[in-house]
Amino acid sequence: MKKKSAFMAGLVDGLPICFGYLSVSFAFGIFAVGSGLTVWETLFISMTNVTSAGQLAAVPIITLGGTLAELASSQFVINLRYALMSISLSQRLDGSMTLPHRLAVAFVNTDEVFAVAASRPELVGKRYLYGLILTPYLGWSTGTLVGAAVGDLLPAFLTSALGIAIYGMFLAIIIPKAREDRPTAVCVVLAAVLSCLFRYVPLLSRVPSGFVIIICAVAASVVMAIVSPIPEKAQGESEVAEDA
Repeated sequence: MKKKSAFMAGLVDGLPICFGYLSVSFAFGIFAVGSGLTVWETLFISMTNVTSAGQLAAVPIITLGGTLAELASSQFVINLRYALMSISLSQRLDGSMTLPHRLAVAFVNTDEVFAVAASRPELVGKRYLYGLILTPYLGWSTGTLVGAAVGDLLPAFLTSALGIAIYGMFLAIIIPKAREDRPTAVCVVLAAVLSCLFRYVPLLSRVPSGFVIIICAVAASVVMAIVSPIPEKAQGESEVAEDA
């Protein structure tokens, strides 16, 4: 893949994520300002932390005077899954992804960015990944700014409804791949079943939600890696490496 086309391909693949993030970050902006933060404090949070669940959990801790230890521990638990995603994605990177580029891409390695990058049949390089993360980052920041500026002008039922957009977007990423690949479909169903167990079984329901995500993802992935491992030939397929 040529240099320019790789970057453009990333931009195109990132557009659906960008549009999905606009609505979710818009709701976050309204929520944060309504909780007592200023417009610029809210925007600063979104530009330095691209994590919807983490940001939503952080706002009450900040506005209610929680300790830094409480804030740090909550973010660690909620966002620990990104470490697993980064480890997994590192196996799909080509030679152009040196350490500085890995650190830059990891900053916006969200659930949706990971899903799109990991579903590519070939190895991915820095130009594709920079294109892929650029539009979602701009969408996340722009949506936050607009939502924070609008404040309480919109009715509560509408802003609450915007919060489910991210789930629909993630399903739109997963379902096409699951329909064409049976192991992927089984893995998704297995993770969903495990998640339900943690939600409805009394003892398991006490486990923090951040750990539930990690446990379900790792357990489903391990089971499918044993039952239906990816052939080495499929793992080795890659595009021509992009220039470093």
